[in-house]
Amino acid sequence: MKKSAFIKSVFTGLAVSGMIIILVGMYYLVIKAGIPYQDPPLELQIQYTVNMNTGEELFKTGVLICGIGLIGRIVVSLTDRFRKNSYDHRSDEN
Repeated sequence: MKKSAFIKSVFTGLAVSGMIIILVGMYYLVIKAGIPYQDPPLELQIQYTVNMNTGEELFKTGVLICGIGLIGRIVVSLTDRFRKNSYDHRSDEN
């Protein structure tokens, strides 16, 4: 069971770090990039584009990492529950 607890903690860490990356991506999208200026100079257009692309990539990566962590955590939990039930049924048969 120790190996299972370690795997659960790894997947939980992935889910939490994915949520943090999502928040950082949202920060870039909402605060750093924000609403584009009307007729901005070229330098501000470039800055807006860089911040928007950075935010989008961080957000996508965060969703992916969080999803992997959550799905992995669910799979490990279900596997543990299945193993526990199969061991209980074996002991009932003896």
